[in-house]
Amino acid sequence: MDLRVQRVFTEAFEDTQAQFVRVFERLFPGGEGRLVLTDPSDMLTTGIDVEARPAGKKIKRLSLLSGGERSLTAVALLVAIFKARPSPFYVMDEVEAALDDTNLGRLITIFEELRESSQLIVITHQKRTMEVADALYGVTMRGDGVSTVISQRLGADA
Repeated sequence: MDLRVQRVFTEAFEDTQAQFVRVFERLFPGGEGRLVLTDPSDMLTTGIDVEARPAGKKIKRLSLLSGGERSLTAVALLVAIFKARPSPFYVMDEVEAALDDTNLGRLITIFEELRESSQLIVITHQKRTMEVADALYGVTMRGDGVSTVISQRLGADA
């Protein structure tokens, strides 16, 4: 059993590591990111460290990155996992809340790629994210204090 767990974990780690490098470079042009095993000699107990170096910075520790950089690095890890082990759908809750316009644009491009093979459910307040959606769902409160769900189909097939 341990050998199977080690093999499956190693394969998943290698696939995710390769995707993380690609996704990180797209979200941080000129930057470098990688995943590192904390104890590669023991695949059953090893941890995983995330190293991130945005362009023009010498920082590798996540704690030294800005809030937006940490958020984008976390999204890069999520997307790497999504690409390494695809699923029919993903749910993300305000993953782009801390991003500036430039980084939001890069993330939206990746969202558009992911939705080619999976359904994305993204909870957001960002207008730019909503603009690329196929459908919007919201909750509003009527005058009598009762919440109502509203929906709107968008795009060519609306």
